Amino acid sequence: MTKAYTTQELIEILAAERQACLQGQRLNLAAQPSGNIAIDKYLKPEGLQKFTAYQDFKAAVHRYQIEHGVSGIVWRQMTVKGKTIAYPEVDAHLIAVPEDLEILKEHRSAIAEFWQEVTAGMDIYLSINHGKGYRQITPVDVERIMHRTQWATLWKSENINFLEIILQLGWGQPQEAAYKRGWPDSGSEYVHAVNPGNRPIC
Repeated sequence: MTKAYTTQELIEILAAERQACLQGQRLNLAAQPSGNIAIDKYLKPEGLQKFTAYQDFKAAVHRYQIEHGVSGIVWRQMTVKGKTIAYPEVDAHLIAVPEDLEILKEHRSAIAEFWQEVTAGMDIYLSINHGKGYRQITPVDVERIMHRTQWATLWKSENINFLEIILQLGWGQPQEAAYKRGWPDSGSEYVHAVNPGNRPIC
């Protein structure tokens, strides 16, 4: 019996394949333009073939994950204002298998509590129009959003003069939640906390 690949091995395999596709070592010669003249005039056939080759390979890796029960979760650590949290997140190039979704659900409250603790006194904004705009909201609004979601993850942008902490609250498959690709089965809301008087930049 052959040993199944690990999460880390799949991440490394995908990274190597992505590079091979970008360098033109892998092409999907069957990839066709969309048929929309306005769009197709900006697409180079070789670029479309590279992109499609990688997407096909990634879909095969996702099928492998499901067939062999290989987790898409990686563990992250974040420190803000002297407080640290370790939390699970699905790698951007993998999918969550059913067991992963349960792990994400189990950690949602701890992630949200950490975010609330380190953002006390900060201004809070909700990302709107697919990240093109922001609307200021209150901690009560964040609580309402959290009750409608299944999982959470974090990001931060920080330098000497600026701090932004982003809480992504989502449902369904994390890979499909970004940019509303899997709407309505998967989706997410992005909540940004910044120091008073600042605006989100991420």
